[in-house]
Amino acid sequence: MVTLTQLRYVVAVFEEKHFGRAAIMCHVSQPSLSLQIQKVEDLLNIILFDRSKKPVMTTAKGEKFVIKAKKILSQIEDLETSLSGNQELSGVFKLGVIPTLGPYLIPLFLEAFSKKHPKVRLKIYEKTTKDIVSALREDSLDAGLLVTPLREDQIIERVLFSEKLYIYASKDHELNSLKCIKSKDLKDQSNFWLLNEGHCLRDQALNLCDLNTRDSNFQFETGSLETIKELVKRGTGFTILPEMAALGLKDKIKPFKTPEPARQVSLVHSRAFLKEDELDALEEVILKNLPKTVKNLKTTSLKIVPIK
Repeated sequence: MVTLTQLRYVVAVFEEKHFGRAAIMCHVSQPSLSLQIQKVEDLLNIILFDRSKKPVMTTAKGEKFVIKAKKILSQIEDLETSLSGNQELSGVFKLGVIPTLGPYLIPLFLEAFSKKHPKVRLKIYEKTTKDIVSALREDSLDAGLLVTPLREDQIIERVLFSEKLYIYASKDHELNSLKCIKSKDLKDQSNFWLLNEGHCLRDQALNLCDLNTRDSNFQFETGSLETIKELVKRGTGFTILPEMAALGLKDKIKPFKTPEPARQVSLVHSRAFLKEDELDALEEVILKNLPKTVKNLKTTSLKIVPIK
């Protein structure tokens, strides 16, 4: 029978991609760790890792084993916590966040969460929506901060808030002469700055507007909204910014005509999720520390722009 210790050793090698570092992380010698993993392979008659690769690579069967091992270890951890009688939250909580949310949302609640729950080790990873959803399914992440709806059967969404989308145009751009922007105002406009493929804000922008994005003599792709903001500020063209990314640009952004387009932000997790207390605590702190313009936003006049 495979033991919990052996499961931890396998997961450690998967995460470290190195037997030596995995042994250090598990506080055992490398020969002991290697021997236990070999016992698992012999017992199940499978090869978990391709040891000839540098770094060590997981085999196809090994990946399936690791996914199940992570879920088992997560369930054991949750069981131990629930039976310990300790009401204070503790342990590691792995959170994924998309790049168009991270720089603006994380600083709002991180310090408050750390002070309120000092024994929770919050590990935050900036990834694309696709990578976060994949990591949630594999139990590599506990939760994610994403733009929704995702329409993923295995993912549960807790809607946190909605934020309006705005037009941010360079100083001399013709869009600045308009009080409110209509989608048709953007048609055939040149120098529209977009995030590169894989970012949901790019998909929302393309869904929102019928734009000509090929009317420039150069092409630049980035995953950073801050880079795009600087390009608009110092050059030509325009872009679409979500509300929190537009804070500080109050007099330089243009709203859309009602119903105003918006994006919906949610805290998401897989259906196998067990860390409900941590999730509740995170949701509470995030909602408490949102900007007033977002927190008090009436959603009846908004139109959520699809991301697919």
